[in-house]
Amino acid sequence: MLVEPAPPEPPAPPDPEPKPKPEPAPKKAPPRPVKEKPPPIKARVAKAPAPLDVKPIAASEGPRDVGISTVGDAELAGAGTADSGSGGGAGCNMARHLQGKLRKDRRVQAALSEAGRGKAIRIWNGGWVRHGVQEGAGLASVREAIQWEVGFAPEACREEPVRGLVVISLADGPGATRIVMGAGAWRWTDLLGRRARR
Repeated sequence: MLVEPAPPEPPAPPDPEPKPKPEPAPKKAPPRPVKEKPPPIKARVAKAPAPLDVKPIAASEGPRDVGISTVGDAELAGAGTADSGSGGGAGCNMARHLQGKLRKDRRVQAALSEAGRGKAIRIWNGGWVRHGVQEGAGLASVREAIQWEVGFAPEACREEPVRGLVVISLADGPGATRIVMGAGAWRWTDLLGRRARR
């Protein structure tokens, strides 16, 4: 008996090529949590009750108005002026220097026009003289201008000895306002509030 062999099995088909894996999509960052706004804080203001017994505070009386200290013609006789010098001998003429500076100073002119035109006003007699109720013993702008000029004058001029009164005129001609300073023997540095050794 003849047997026919079975036909050979066909070869196994080759493995199909693996499909390329798709690249994974980039990972997205997780969404940030949304913060809820806290409810607004309500300030509670308690109104204080008005005090029932308020005591008034008495105002101080302040300085007494002493008026303007003027100098008469008899006392001015023989006083030093910008033209005659200030009675010293150091070669400086502080009276002339001050007169020139004060004539140009508008604040000084305004302060003295309020004090009284055409008068000889005493502003220093060993201490600054109070005029009216103005702050700082009165005529503060005049005192400040004088101290400024004396303070920056050469030392020989500041230490110049002076005797008696010195008159500084704020304008030429009759009827000009004048300021008067001095008391016995003094030096220009005395206007700065420090007595020099004599």
